[in-house]
Amino acid sequence: MMWLRMSYLIVVLTLVTLVLLPVQLVSLYFDWPLRRSLPRLWHRIICHALGIKVHVHGTVERAKPLLLAVNHVSWTDIMVLGSVADVVFIAKTEVRDWPIFGVLARLQRTIFVTRDQKRSAGEQVNEIAQRLADGEIVLLFPEGTTSDGNRLLPIKSSLFGAASSAAEQVPGQMVHVQPVTVAYTGIQGMAMGRYHRSVAAWPGSMELVPSLLGLLKAGAIDVDVSFGVAIPFHRGDNRKTLSASATAAIRSMLNFSLRGGWRKSR
Repeated sequence: MMWLRMSYLIVVLTLVTLVLLPVQLVSLYFDWPLRRSLPRLWHRIICHALGIKVHVHGTVERAKPLLLAVNHVSWTDIMVLGSVADVVFIAKTEVRDWPIFGVLARLQRTIFVTRDQKRSAGEQVNEIAQRLADGEIVLLFPEGTTSDGNRLLPIKSSLFGAASSAAEQVPGQMVHVQPVTVAYTGIQGMAMGRYHRSVAAWPGSMELVPSLLGLLKAGAIDVDVSFGVAIPFHRGDNRKTLSASATAAIRSMLNFSLRGGWRKSR
């Protein structure tokens, strides 16, 4: 069954990419608005092929500029979040050279950052600020790495430097920061306990292929995406205060989801 699902995924991935790729390339070349929304269709189809059912709670903040701060569990978060909103991801530079994912990231105009090189930090912040000013929704994983899916790792306030610098450059000198959570809560229609959440999680020590095979072997997966109340961040506001507020909101929503809060209403 797993290999049948793998074959189905490969066929769907190939066909959908071949159909949508030329359209996305043309949209990028002419900077059509379609370049922002087309990836969402791709992500939705791939989630379906992977057996991931996404349940959305709340809505994306309408006000702009908008930065989403999201907990990070697995590589599948990209497909899940990309299927519910027209977002631009912030990723480490190494992702640019990954097989398949690197190409897809560039097609979605991902912002690549080199966190350890202060020399290029200014250019990267300027790009983030420009994207926000242009009305794009920028998504940040402030934990800086993936987790086991059962808890929120310490959030690095330094990663909110993008919001701080952007607030100085965007019109109105204010950025909306919306806390968002991704929680993998079901497997084969049943509640996913903490010991089974490793099926969906992708800790740093695991290779991509074993993670993919484990996901396909598990079958249907339910994931809850929760949108919290946006936090207005003005020029001159304290970055650590923003980090603390975002951390509290993300942790609260994540715990609610993991304890089955949303499953009771389904």
